[in-house]
Amino acid sequence: MANLASIRRPVDLEMKEFQGHFKEAMRTSVPLLDHITRYIVRSKGKQMRPLLVYLSATACGGTQPRTHVAATLIELLHTATLVHDDVVDRAETRRGFFSISALWKSKIAVLVGDYLLSRGLLISMERDAVDLLRITSKAVEAMSEGELLQIEKARRMDITEEVYYEIIRRKTASLIAACCAAGAASAGADPERVRHMHAFGEAMGIAFQIKDDLLDFTPSKATGKPKGGDLKERKMTLPLIHDLQNKSPRERRRTIRAIKRSADQPDLIARLLEDIQNGPGMAYAERAMMEHRDRAVSLLEALPESEARSALIDLVDFTISRKK
Repeated sequence: MANLASIRRPVDLEMKEFQGHFKEAMRTSVPLLDHITRYIVRSKGKQMRPLLVYLSATACGGTQPRTHVAATLIELLHTATLVHDDVVDRAETRRGFFSISALWKSKIAVLVGDYLLSRGLLISMERDAVDLLRITSKAVEAMSEGELLQIEKARRMDITEEVYYEIIRRKTASLIAACCAAGAASAGADPERVRHMHAFGEAMGIAFQIKDDLLDFTPSKATGKPKGGDLKERKMTLPLIHDLQNKSPRERRRTIRAIKRSADQPDLIARLLEDIQNGPGMAYAERAMMEHRDRAVSLLEALPESEARSALIDLVDFTISRKK
């Protein structure tokens, strides 16, 4: 399977140039804010979302100056949502680094997230990129709706498979879809091609999230044990939903009651995880992930053959084969 370095190769120059564009986008004369934004730049992860923007643009006609705007806008809005998420979740770390809220407390973290959002808005106005802003703003709206829908359903633990897909389509897949659509739009693709790339990104995003759900029930190399974080937070993911559907009403009620009281009971969490690992939900979720992977790849067949198109396929496979 291709590694990330080979996947980046068709847009390696653009990804290097992106670093400068992103740093410039966050430049400020306020010393504290400048210190925090430089910390954000140092702690960035694989930057899969800008990579998707550049690969999509290249596959749809070639990158343009507007592609840098699209990638910067996506990354600013994505980073803002992560900073705000860490405040809501009271997260201490993010990608192995301390979160902004852990280092500078919640009030400053919220303001930093607001600043990043405002920078995205201003840059799109200054660069006459309202179309790109429209694509990304719809994604942020969908992400907020998906998060709230998940919180609402977690209280009652009554998520059906249909509702599950609606949540992950909004919460996770919407931003990946926006990356692909914004990349295509920045390259001057026609509206039909932009919609086509949005559909590709959505299918990829759903496969990506199902993989995340599976990893929560998969033993890690470090501990040999599954994580179980989703169960502790009462998140109804596809393996669990399918398992519950295959239980008798009595067993289903008993499992749900166990999940509700399991947050501070490691032994109970371990038993629940073992039950899910041995049930039909894992294999069912694996099949669903591969179906969305295949749909994503089939949507790329409409594009001309190119290194960028091949790299997009490799990136889909990379995301569903990861170990963490």
